[in-house]
Amino acid sequence: MPFTIEQFLGIFKSYNNSIYPFQYALFISAVFILFLVIRKRSYRSPVITWILIFYWLWMGVVYQILFFSSINPAAYVFGVIFILQAMVFVKAGIIDKKLEFEFVKGINQFTGAVIILYALIIYPLLNVYFGHVYPENPTFGLPCPTTIFTFGILLWTTKKIPGYVLIIPLIWAALGISAALQLGIKEDLGLFAAGILSAGLIFTSRIKERKVKTA
Repeated sequence: MPFTIEQFLGIFKSYNNSIYPFQYALFISAVFILFLVIRKRSYRSPVITWILIFYWLWMGVVYQILFFSSINPAAYVFGVIFILQAMVFVKAGIIDKKLEFEFVKGINQFTGAVIILYALIIYPLLNVYFGHVYPENPTFGLPCPTTIFTFGILLWTTKKIPGYVLIIPLIWAALGISAALQLGIKEDLGLFAAGILSAGLIFTSRIKERKVKTA
């Protein structure tokens, strides 16, 4: 790592103090997404997609490029990758309309709900448990908890998700292990678990669909 744990936590502090109270607005927007899905609003899919696009642009431009780059030059590359993921959501959800969100009974939706619960409730509680107290903690809107949330909400889709939608989130999930193990952000282990579970369930569903069509 080209930085110390103190510098890493210091970036969280600088970020949280600088954007306050916007991190709470980001959290409320995630709750709003759940409201749209559960209440089955007709406009939910494009609205949710645009919110996801904003999340990934925010993480790429604001956190990675404007803040994290001050201690890690690789953040410029990460920023571009996150911006690219935002464009992926534009392509898949807005242009191709392949992201339709709905909560129905099933293993995917149940697992997605657990992952979302982890991102919004359990993750911040683990922050406190592991001694990462505000403002020196990763709040919602920062890469790891927001990527976890992204995995969860993608499990609430009813159409077959294009495989390319998962590539960048899975790459970040793999990179998140380094933060968990080398920097002591143990709550980020949930990011890797969320990525594996989501990818496994989504691709398993696609295989089942192919078998049904073949039969």
